Amino acid sequence: MKNTTLFSILLFLVLSCNTQDKERQYPTYSWETSSFETEGLKKEPFDSLLNEIGNGAYGNVDQLLLIKNGKLVFNQSFTNDYEKISKGKSGILGCGFNTCQDSTIYGDYNYYHPNWHPYYQNKKVHTLQSVTKSIASIMIGVAIKDGDISSTDVRVVDFFEDYDLSMADESLKTATLENLLTMQLGMEWHELDRPPDSTNTTGQLERSKDWIQFTFNQPMDTVPGTKWVYNSGASQLMSGIIKKATGLYIDEYAEKYLFTPLGIENFHWKKTPAGYTDTEGGLFLEAQDLAKIGFLMLNNGIWDGQQIISSDWAKRSISKHVEFDKEKGYGYQWWREDQDQVEIWACKGFGGQYLLVFPKFETIAVVNSWNIFDEKTENILKATKTAVIESNSQ
Repeated sequence: MKNTTLFSILLFLVLSCNTQDKERQYPTYSWETSSFETEGLKKEPFDSLLNEIGNGAYGNVDQLLLIKNGKLVFNQSFTNDYEKISKGKSGILGCGFNTCQDSTIYGDYNYYHPNWHPYYQNKKVHTLQSVTKSIASIMIGVAIKDGDISSTDVRVVDFFEDYDLSMADESLKTATLENLLTMQLGMEWHELDRPPDSTNTTGQLERSKDWIQFTFNQPMDTVPGTKWVYNSGASQLMSGIIKKATGLYIDEYAEKYLFTPLGIENFHWKKTPAGYTDTEGGLFLEAQDLAKIGFLMLNNGIWDGQQIISSDWAKRSISKHVEFDKEKGYGYQWWREDQDQVEIWACKGFGGQYLLVFPKFETIAVVNSWNIFDEKTENILKATKTAVIESNSQ
């Protein structure tokens, strides 16, 4: 009798584990599809959002995707004629279709021309812009997990001994990787406080021959770790850090230790003039693959039994190291975009790129847009957050 009881308990435990594994299907090869109704979601908020997109309220939206409980419940692409939209546009961001004599002079950084943005060379991969920063931060976490970087307490300059630091302020030499990840490097940098013109420091960076050297040549504004300033130059330093620590460029490193385990095969990652991978905004992915990054974070850095980043790193990445207000904050190159007392982890990029993770609801949303042509649009970030929250409300 005792043996029968023990066997029954063991059988129950095995079946329970198998059920849990079955419930947590990892979309390495493809997302399992489902419906709003099956996953207990209200469809009306997304119907309303779709109607507003169709009416042009949010400008040039390219794709909207929703994952619930690890299943794809909504995936809508929109057609925008970027040849027509970009024609006649020219300026510091590039030149549009049939607008300048040689559109290749900007290289991969012609933001107006449809050969390069928002899709790359007529492929399905879409520009992510500063969402790239969040994925680069994940690679820092991989390097720490594998022992290639000791911790976030290391000094940033220790990875750049081959660079000329003669112009660098002494206080910059005390800045840590922690300061860099949380955008508290202490450097004077004008990005969010300037339009995309010649006074914008990131625009100056992208027109320089050596982005890393350009960053180190910038003056300091304050002591590292004391003030939050959005700084794409700091994010570009992650590219140099990974190369020094691992011997691989970060696109190679990500392909080996992140993209391949997650089943991400199609991507493009821009290079700087000096040959480094652009970690401030150069990655292109398909929307369904970007959603996998959100799923990785939802599962505490685990992918199908493999610990890609430590659970501690996943938690620290989305924690509010810098708190802007009760809802908004900043982590390790990740944003907190909480709304209506709902926690939301976010990656955000120029032109309207968003990866949104709602841990309470086991929900992920991806938005790809390309609103860079000076048109006035409504806030699709807030609209998407509201639609997801209302869809999950009981």
